[in-house]
Amino acid sequence: MHASGEPFCLLYKDTLYGAYSMAAIGALTGDPHDRDSPLFIQHLRDPEYCSLVDTAAENLAPGTSVIVVAPLSREVCEGRLFDRTWLGIGDDVAIRVVWTRVREDMARQRIVARGDPNDAYKLVHWEDYRQRLFVPDESVAKTLVMFDATVPSPSDYDALLARLIVAT
Repeated sequence: MHASGEPFCLLYKDTLYGAYSMAAIGALTGDPHDRDSPLFIQHLRDPEYCSLVDTAAENLAPGTSVIVVAPLSREVCEGRLFDRTWLGIGDDVAIRVVWTRVREDMARQRIVARGDPNDAYKLVHWEDYRQRLFVPDESVAKTLVMFDATVPSPSDYDALLARLIVAT
């Protein structure tokens, strides 16, 4: 990482589990892009996310910093991203969770614009999807690094990076 000079491991959920998830949900529903369906959410989401967290813990154990990129809103809502036992990490690991926020209408526009087939179910069932959206209340927001991604400037990204690499 250029800003800190320290190496890190980047774990992006879709890179790690995307192909597997597409194959599994495709075998079950006939649609490999069905990752927002109730079937996926009820049976495949949690094992996928637990594996992501386990992979992060395995990298943290020998001292490698980790950046995890995934929509972990359920885990934030339930407080699990600050539960060191659930995360499988010790007290020596600093935890910083970035909550990226953007207005719902802009989020939908960006999802449409990126044209990712994995978003098809979400877009067709937008009203159901938006009911699952979690917005942290004030007490939860205090535990997060809040980042407004509506129209971020280079200085906004610099300020975010500075908050993430602060010495503990």
